[in-house]
Amino acid sequence: MDSVVSDAVGVTPLVVEPEEELKSWQTDRTRAPAATKIVVAGGFGVGKTTLVTAVSEITPLQTEALMTEASEATDDLSATPGKLTTTVAMDFGRMTLDDDLVLYLFGTPGQQRFWFMWDDLVRGAIGAVVLADTRRLKDCFPALDYFESCGMPYVVAVNHFDGSELFEPQDVREALSVPTHVPVMIMDARRRISVIETLLALVAHALEETPE
Repeated sequence: MDSVVSDAVGVTPLVVEPEEELKSWQTDRTRAPAATKIVVAGGFGVGKTTLVTAVSEITPLQTEALMTEASEATDDLSATPGKLTTTVAMDFGRMTLDDDLVLYLFGTPGQQRFWFMWDDLVRGAIGAVVLADTRRLKDCFPALDYFESCGMPYVVAVNHFDGSELFEPQDVREALSVPTHVPVMIMDARRRISVIETLLALVAHALEETPE
């Protein structure tokens, strides 16, 4: 008897996910790009994980853990009441800006109890993005002080949350006492193009500060 093959009702066909498109520098080792490390820092719940996820061309490495009652006394959720997880080590992603430039992004944990890891995370980085939330600007002061003290180039990126008041960059600069040579930007960590503009601003600023 001839076999009959028919479409079964309700059966989902097998879908094979396409493989990641290889970059030119992955197939031709003579075109190896410059690898650049960038740190994304800021206060708790300011959007560091969101930023890395928005632009990473690989599945980001995330160390998210569920928040528990033990953190209620130290982690301020007043501005982010729906936040259920927190970064306990780092976020990691990769982004190819051009055939000759690849960015590796490292997101730092925001809570004070994890600051001891910052020295290791920033080692070898060309610069940092300091994320700020205008509803709680004080939370980014530790990051600003840290990068000022170690002399690392940085930019300030205000992650504008829905429903919050929108301020001009100059107003933020004055509120944070950010030096005039440091770029201050208003951005949306959920939007890829907005994040890319921020990263490009940091790369340009880092080259101006340390051209060698």
